[in-house]
Amino acid sequence: MPEDLFRRALTCLLAREVDAKLALVSALEADWRQGRLTLENSRTPPEPISEPGRPDKPVLVSARAVEQRKVSTLEGRAALIHSLAHIEFNAINLALDAVYRFRDLPKDYYDGWLKVAAEEAYHFTLLCDHLRALGFDYGDFTAHNGLWDMAMKTAHDPLVRMALVPRVLEARGLDVTPAIMHKLASCGDKRAVEILEIILRDEIGHVRTGNRWYAWFCARRALDPIATFRQLLREYNAPQFRPPFHRNARLAAGFSEAEMAMLEDFSASE
Repeated sequence: MPEDLFRRALTCLLAREVDAKLALVSALEADWRQGRLTLENSRTPPEPISEPGRPDKPVLVSARAVEQRKVSTLEGRAALIHSLAHIEFNAINLALDAVYRFRDLPKDYYDGWLKVAAEEAYHFTLLCDHLRALGFDYGDFTAHNGLWDMAMKTAHDPLVRMALVPRVLEARGLDVTPAIMHKLASCGDKRAVEILEIILRDEIGHVRTGNRWYAWFCARRALDPIATFRQLLREYNAPQFRPPFHRNARLAAGFSEAEMAMLEDFSASE
């Protein structure tokens, strides 16, 4: 008898130990692809989750209190890699939450976000392996909780979640990754650059998934996507857009020319 997708997603989401979460995500995605999970409980409301499962370390602090070190030093480079790994770990939980929390949606929706969860787990593994090669490990530096904070703010509505997590926070990663790659290349860290090339390629797909479902929810509710996006940015006090935008990556991820013009205008007006 097929297992319930949502129960399995919740088990993954609440898993605290890193290796256990990674193994559970891999098994979840594989079982879904093989048709061993069911959506029969799609109309059952999700349980409230204030915090996802995560290890005791890294210690979470405010974004301003996270250590800032010169990337020219080994410790500074490790701190940067650690911050990227933490983003990917949070992204695993965000993708799992997008599956678990939002119910009674097309099968393609769950296909997309389970694929995202598996790829985020892969990215996290790549970064942690490299961090260990530098003599450090995940949890050796402090980190902040900004991504999950936004998940909590958008937990009530999948349209708002799609607007403000993939289209704002994850899309920001498309903008800043090339500069981070350049910084790491200047330190001679070729492996880190290779990893970020993989992440940038996959993250374009993740943002595209968010854009697809944001447009779907807007169409279903007869909302103008650009006007609604602008309204949500202001209503939820979304993080400020900082040009330059990675225009080619954003267009590949499904942003339209009209949306890019709105982002330019919005960033200039803030």
